[in-house]
Amino acid sequence: MPAPIRLRELIRTIRTARTQAEEREMIQKECAAIRSSFREEDNTYRCRNVAKLLYMHMLGYPAHFGQLECLKLIASQKFTDKRIGYLGAMLLLDERQDVHLLMTNCIKNDLNHSTQYVQGLALCTLGCMGSSEMCRDLAGEVEKLLKTSNSYLRKKAALCAVHVIRKVPELMEMFLPATKNLLNEKNHGVLHTSVVLLTEMCERSPDMLAHFRKVRQLSSSQLVPQLVRILKNLIMSGYSPEHDVSGISDPFLQVRILRLLRILGRNDDDSSEAMNDILAQVATNTETSKNVGNAILYETVLTIMDIKSESGLRVLAINILGRFLLNNDKNIRYVALTSLLKTVQTDHNAVQRHRSTIVDCLKDLDVSIKRRAMELSFALVNGNNVRGMMKELLYFLDSCEPEFKADCASGIFLAAEKYAPSKRWHIDTIMRVLTTVRSYVRDDAVPNLIQLITNSVEMHAYTVQRLYKAILGDYSQQPLVQVASWCIGEYGDLLVSGQCEEEEPIQVTEDEVLDILESILISNMSASVTRGYALTAIMKLSTRFTCTVNRIKKVVSIYGSSIDVELQQRAVEYNALFKKYDHMRPALLERMPVMEKITTNGPTEIVQTNGETEPAVLETKPPPSGLQPASQANDLLDLLGGSDITPVIPTAPTSKPASAGGELLDLLGDLNLTGSPVSAPAPQIAQPPFLLDGLSSQPLFNDTAAGIPSITAYNKNGLKIDFTFERSNTNPSVTVITIQASNSTELEMTDFVFQAAVPKTFQLQLLSPSSSVIPAFNSGTITQVIKVLNPQKQQLRMRIKLTYNHKGSAMQDLAEVNNFPPQSWQ
Repeated sequence: MPAPIRLRELIRTIRTARTQAEEREMIQKECAAIRSSFREEDNTYRCRNVAKLLYMHMLGYPAHFGQLECLKLIASQKFTDKRIGYLGAMLLLDERQDVHLLMTNCIKNDLNHSTQYVQGLALCTLGCMGSSEMCRDLAGEVEKLLKTSNSYLRKKAALCAVHVIRKVPELMEMFLPATKNLLNEKNHGVLHTSVVLLTEMCERSPDMLAHFRKVRQLSSSQLVPQLVRILKNLIMSGYSPEHDVSGISDPFLQVRILRLLRILGRNDDDSSEAMNDILAQVATNTETSKNVGNAILYETVLTIMDIKSESGLRVLAINILGRFLLNNDKNIRYVALTSLLKTVQTDHNAVQRHRSTIVDCLKDLDVSIKRRAMELSFALVNGNNVRGMMKELLYFLDSCEPEFKADCASGIFLAAEKYAPSKRWHIDTIMRVLTTVRSYVRDDAVPNLIQLITNSVEMHAYTVQRLYKAILGDYSQQPLVQVASWCIGEYGDLLVSGQCEEEEPIQVTEDEVLDILESILISNMSASVTRGYALTAIMKLSTRFTCTVNRIKKVVSIYGSSIDVELQQRAVEYNALFKKYDHMRPALLERMPVMEKITTNGPTEIVQTNGETEPAVLETKPPPSGLQPASQANDLLDLLGGSDITPVIPTAPTSKPASAGGELLDLLGDLNLTGSPVSAPAPQIAQPPFLLDGLSSQPLFNDTAAGIPSITAYNKNGLKIDFTFERSNTNPSVTVITIQASNSTELEMTDFVFQAAVPKTFQLQLLSPSSSVIPAFNSGTITQVIKVLNPQKQQLRMRIKLTYNHKGSAMQDLAEVNNFPPQSWQ
């Protein structure tokens, strides 16, 4: 058989291929020749063939048929064969394939070989792809090599020990005696790998961390002073061509030592005090003109912020981050903003000094920097700077990309509510946001602004005049039009009378006000909810205006035949008020009283009914006997007048066959919960009640529900979900569950979605969450309300599904919740 071509010739030939098909043809031809050589047990060219096979593997072609040939090369006595064999094993084998266990004995023999380079090959292979079984069998040999005097082998053995600890943590104590003298080594390679090994041991075992922290009789044997000494030598040492990178001595080793110091100093006063001086030296003596120095400074800042450092040192760290913000490198600016965002809660005043630089980052072209700067700007807002910061953020809101507008508007709403210097400023700011962002505001912006206006009695005339002028001829900003319609309906008499003292009053007639509201009703840009606001406003004006009541009656009667079911129902009910209950109309449509925010265990979902804000209530009516179809067994509960809130899971149509009754369970797949069979028909779902049916004055939730204990439904990977409970006073069968999601990790969780399903005997509805981002370090929570109808008083059970993004990865998990307190369902 002719000698196979060399690897260099194969590479040259493959590179001449003009098309992918031509390249595949060359690869297939060469693979066939290699297979033939393997079948003939050609030992002469086995090494060359495996090398070519590895190149093909790098190009993405299958090379699994060369696995056993790699084992044969490893068993060879020639170093060139072993080198290619071990390289092939690291590329083609992993612990999921049983064939890798065949090389355990070869690796053991090579670890005891007389040649250090053969030992190094075996250590590299074991540290790269050794399984837990191999690590258990060969840990003794690795530990021996860790104590050898050969620095070449010690550095490789230290890295191999890191892999062994990751695979078999219980073997950690075996390497503890060998670590005593590792940091006394002069070789930088050994020092580097030793620090990596110590870091792994401290991170994986609290006992090891306590062992390395504890004070011994000889201070030189403590780990922190040793690390401080090494770091000081690196800073103070002169130029060394072997370790110098851009004028800095071994920055990789410095970064590793700083990370280990951060672990040792966390929540430990003695260790933190021992490293304060060296951290200050690193922070002040490191050159910042090159990226290498910036990397060391960044690790120093993280260490200072994570340990119990002195206040002056923390200010120094924040000033370093402030200098990073002025750097031309976008990555450095992004890192600085992210770090400042983590520290702003603990060192608020120090971060405030860099406020102008942070605000300038809002004008950056990079969207990632913009987002971090926006989040940090909101964190810096307080009562002293709210006017200036809001001015900058409103300017940013005007010019930012659409993906920023929703988050920026929400942040401005929260900051204005918390730090507003006056009610007029608060109202003007929110109106400016609504005018700017159009439809990018959150659903609760409209009811929150209505509540603010209602509670600002002295600003009613000013507000209704401003809103009237804001919507003249422009109905594209739907949230603004909804608020304006509500205010005109409430305070239209103040608008017509021209009683505004805050600014020059305008002259408006009753007919002009009605013209605006009718234009909203017929505008193509008006949503169904907006039309509901406008029609309700017109109805309210029937008790505030005196000369246009007949015109109002005519408009209301016209919409009694509207194709919009919600609008039609409102118009029919308003017509009934004119005809049957005219004596009650002035009392029913009188001005709204001052609204009080009711603080519960979770947020109260606000819905707009007839232009007024009311907390959402679930209500059911008893069914007529024998009229309940089986297909409605899983229909979702309707909200009282809640056409503007869409349930997460759509209600099944009544004409659907009974076989689709488990549609709700499709949300999370089959819910494997066995409940008792339903012996009675499911309750009839209430139709939207007549307007006058909801005039009861009873409270929303049952006071006796305050004694229901909360539970932790989920706690894994830093994400914690707590359930709190309330009982509806209008329907005792309805349990209102408020979930609170918190995040204890160091990075925020984004795109968070909570889903739930219950057995067929229950009915469930999920309302909108307060946000989709869970802040890190338990600095905030997401809340969401679940409403469950349990007519048969059965034990409550639920399956939940959680999806979110964390550390750049998409996460998903399922869990069952079966520990609901009896008070929540009995």
